[in-house]
Amino acid sequence: MKYLAIFLTTVLFATAGAEAKPLKVFILAGQSNMEGPANISTFDYIGDDPATAPMLKMMRGADGKPTVCDGAWISYLTGAGEKNFEISGKLTAGYGSLWGQDATRPGDKIGPEFTFGLTMDAAFDEPVLIIKAAWGGKSLHTDFRPPSAGPFEMPARTKELWDQHPQGAHGIPKLEERDAWWQGVRDRTGVYYRLMIDHVKQVLADPKQVIPGYDASQGYEIAGFAWLQGWNDMVDGHVYPNHNQPDRYALYSELLAHFIRDVRKDLNAPKMPFVIGVMGVGGLQDESADMAAFRRAMAAPAAMPEFKGNVVAVQTAPFWSEELGAIDKKRATIRQMRYFLDSMHKDHANADGKMTDEQKREFMTKFEADLITPADVALWKRGASNAGYHYLGCAKTFALMGQAFAEANLQRLAELKGG
Repeated sequence: MKYLAIFLTTVLFATAGAEAKPLKVFILAGQSNMEGPANISTFDYIGDDPATAPMLKMMRGADGKPTVCDGAWISYLTGAGEKNFEISGKLTAGYGSLWGQDATRPGDKIGPEFTFGLTMDAAFDEPVLIIKAAWGGKSLHTDFRPPSAGPFEMPARTKELWDQHPQGAHGIPKLEERDAWWQGVRDRTGVYYRLMIDHVKQVLADPKQVIPGYDASQGYEIAGFAWLQGWNDMVDGHVYPNHNQPDRYALYSELLAHFIRDVRKDLNAPKMPFVIGVMGVGGLQDESADMAAFRRAMAAPAAMPEFKGNVVAVQTAPFWSEELGAIDKKRATIRQMRYFLDSMHKDHANADGKMTDEQKREFMTKFEADLITPADVALWKRGASNAGYHYLGCAKTFALMGQAFAEANLQRLAELKGG
């Protein structure tokens, strides 16, 4: 019986090895919202909504602590300036923004990667590897500029405006400073695209450095890419000067199409599913012309014939917390009133400039108390941890995003494989 047990064990391991499927690799890239600004302290807010309470159970273990995946790992490249670093391990909460935190271990924030990985781990029997590369404050037009897009060129309309202001104004450099400005653009062009690609290649050259039990004989499959970026492009009036025009951000669509082609070429993954996380800051109620134009531009590549069936745009506006957004607007009103008092703005309490600092403090204390209720304060503390352009640092929002990106990716994989 002893020898029979040994024989059966050997057969089982041999069978398992024979049936081992390739490691599933997913790449996540972008700027600060892909880094992830949502503090773990806002997890409880997810459980307040019956629709998302089950997701919170997936994100937490029985001990109440964030889930640590058994079948999903992550390698995350981030940093600031020239100081980039990699952190890796089994996927759990904490692989979000690491600004000001210990760069050797997971921190206290998440981005979309957590629920993206949890969803993928549940979907596959084989191991999952997420390779994430994200840095705050980076543009597609320069920092992530893909090689096939060619060198950066300033729009003709912007050049005309600059020519009218040789002394500089509103972010326009002075004439004598423009050579140095252009050199800075050339130096930055494509730097983060190359860092991203190099990081992916370096990890895939030896996945065992991230996954200790990885068997090279099983190989790997680059099974998807998720992109969450856009803020720095959306607010750049020099690169995209046609304010309030429907086609203001057409260049972004062109650049993103180049990006998709180049990533696939550089990673030798011609049909790799590509998920575009479309800007959703402000939610469905943000109907400004520029926001609408940018969202259309971000989503546009998914409708291009060459990308049919393997590129998908996921709208993130539905994941914005409207109730937290309403409180954020009240907070903005308070900041504005504080500015009005300090600047002696006409038609406001300190228009004549005679209020003392103590009087201004008393005025603002009452103004804030009348505007923001104790319930607002409690709700904000429970659900928000950052600014509006970071989706309020709401873990519920980022959890929904990550899950949606994963589900869209899985659907593309199924369609490509005829499932």
